[in-house]
Amino acid sequence: MTRPVTPIGSAAPTVSQQLSVFIEQFKAGTIPPDVRERAKLLILDAIGIAYASTYYPFAREILAGIRSVAGTGDCGLIGLPDKLPLRDAVLMNGALVHGLDYDDTHVGAIVHPTASALPCAMSVAESIDASGADLLAAYILGVETVVRVCGAAKGGFHHFGFHPTGIAAHFSCALQAGWLYGLTAQQLTMAQGMVGSTAAASQEFLEEGAWNKRLHPGWAGVAGITAAHLARHGYIGPSKTYEGRFGLYQTHLQDDTYKVDYGYITAGLGKKWEVAEVAVKPYPACHLVHACADAAIALREKHHLKPGDIVSVQALIPEPAIHIVAEPVAAKIKPVNDYDAKFSVQFVTAASLILGKFGLAQLEPETLNNPVILDLAQRVSYAIDPDTTYPKYFSGGVVVTTKSGDTLRHHEPMNRGTGERALTGDEISAKFRDNAEMVLPRERVERVRDAVLNIEKLAAREFMAELR
Repeated sequence: MTRPVTPIGSAAPTVSQQLSVFIEQFKAGTIPPDVRERAKLLILDAIGIAYASTYYPFAREILAGIRSVAGTGDCGLIGLPDKLPLRDAVLMNGALVHGLDYDDTHVGAIVHPTASALPCAMSVAESIDASGADLLAAYILGVETVVRVCGAAKGGFHHFGFHPTGIAAHFSCALQAGWLYGLTAQQLTMAQGMVGSTAAASQEFLEEGAWNKRLHPGWAGVAGITAAHLARHGYIGPSKTYEGRFGLYQTHLQDDTYKVDYGYITAGLGKKWEVAEVAVKPYPACHLVHACADAAIALREKHHLKPGDIVSVQALIPEPAIHIVAEPVAAKIKPVNDYDAKFSVQFVTAASLILGKFGLAQLEPETLNNPVILDLAQRVSYAIDPDTTYPKYFSGGVVVTTKSGDTLRHHEPMNRGTGERALTGDEISAKFRDNAEMVLPRERVERVRDAVLNIEKLAAREFMAELR
């Protein structure tokens, strides 16, 4: 027996039904020009990161694992010559975009939107020979919906040990794939019901620098595409996948369900564009440590600090960030690998104070094993930021005590990359070039940049051919 499904157009449509009606009726031409241009810059940033990821062993190792079970296919990969079947290509491209933890973040929703929205939109559009304009529109739909599904939880997923991107993106990928496939509102509702059973993403990787997180965005695409295909062929799923008795928020947030803002999921769809609020990262590390990195660099430059000048350091972070970037202390003061270091406020703060910068080069073994940095990391404690602006911004600060007895402070109320401190188009292009040139010659980099910024003029298959 199957549960009856509330029909679309009933007196009290569920949240998933409201989303479905919006997606079914959505037209690419309704996206404002400024939203499309911002979306292209976010895509440019993500593709540059994906190219940089191909430089690192994890990309080859993940690809080998996927290829051993998937075989060959017709969908391209960013910066690699291989082609994989549709869902496997999404999984791999997601790992490339998210693998360095350098990809964008919607600060209010605490989610990495492009890491799931772009791989899903690219490969589905490529597989059906869609236009570049539709690829772009599907990407924007993915961003808009993943932000809303995640933002409704108000940061709650983190508190219960879940990686928010790996939860919310299952629903957004089902919707953006469903839009490209032309699913009806009823089918889109069924697809969302399906991924209500696949949305799970443990944060246990934080305990030992494991790789799980790298696969979360792409795995969401695998689930979303599968759900869309099932729904198109008559699959029956629940219609209350968000607000139901065993819905998303009840099962994942438990006693904190009262905090959920269900209205946020559908409020302003098609009028208020969250793409404009997505922040591009200036550092290849967890966004929750960026303010401390900036504060450390500012103190170093202002006071000409040398390692021997520093007695102790205190990193000021938002309370919800403690279990992500500051504990367990023993693991954070001596990261076991580069991925572990990205989630250590102690290491990032120490490295920024010693080196005056923090980029991909600062995650190489030479820096991870630098005795001066590791010695200082042991003297970096943390405290709850009394002036935090979290969750609106990922604020933070650093307090340095020197041998001369001085106490030096610097606080960043708004993390760089967001709000009034958003990176400009030129800065995003520069970041793209720096990342892409790790593996591509300059002329090829410029050709890819032109393809991204003119994506509407290309077919999806032409676009993917430029990226391979």
